[in-house]
Amino acid sequence: MTTDVKEDVESSIVYEKQKRIFKIIVIGDSNVGKTCLTFRFCGGKFPAKTEATIGVDFRERTVDVDGEQIKLQLWDTAGQERFRKSMVQHYYRNVHAVVFVYDVTRTSSFESLPHWVEECNRHNLTMAIPRIMVGNKCDCRERVAVSTNMAQRFADLHNMPLFETSAKDDSESDHVEAIFLTLAHKLKNAKPMMPPAMHRMTSSDRQTSVIAIGSSEEGGGVYRMENTDDDGGKSCVC
Repeated sequence: MTTDVKEDVESSIVYEKQKRIFKIIVIGDSNVGKTCLTFRFCGGKFPAKTEATIGVDFRERTVDVDGEQIKLQLWDTAGQERFRKSMVQHYYRNVHAVVFVYDVTRTSSFESLPHWVEECNRHNLTMAIPRIMVGNKCDCRERVAVSTNMAQRFADLHNMPLFETSAKDDSESDHVEAIFLTLAHKLKNAKPMMPPAMHRMTSSDRQTSVIAIGSSEEGGGVYRMENTDDDGGKSCVC
């Protein structure tokens, strides 16, 4: 090995050691699309074939956030208790952020969210750890069973930002990307996902809202809220 090559290798090893690593767990019922979301972000595409996760799937990706290379480790656990029971303690160890996923076409997956929130609380994941809520499968518009209004109320109650997207739809790939990059920005800057003033907003407080993809004073990314009309109508940004 030449001197130059050796120096390059040593430099890369030092660089890797200095790179910050964040563990993000993705939780929710079976078949809500947890694996597909992590695959879309880390692999850049929708998996051609998926099977039920047994135990834990692990994927990672290095991203550039404001000039710093940070590594995001996405831990995707089985939604069925019989496939994950032995892994739970290890799964919740040293967690930096939590992504709660539900299927917008399946009400039962949304109704299970309190169970997943409680499980996080039981394992001492405090509210200081960033949490986000993702409604997946928005491409199935004709089958949507969980309204944005309903989901937003739950998100507000638990002080989480709400995102609605589709891991399957290629046109939504940038949105999936932006969701995780938003989380990366918040982790890097050690800021809460939502300012305290937004905690438990009432529906009357949310007259209009926007999606912004890009930079901001908070560190950039995507911030999603619903657009509610006077008659209670909603717009699903998928």
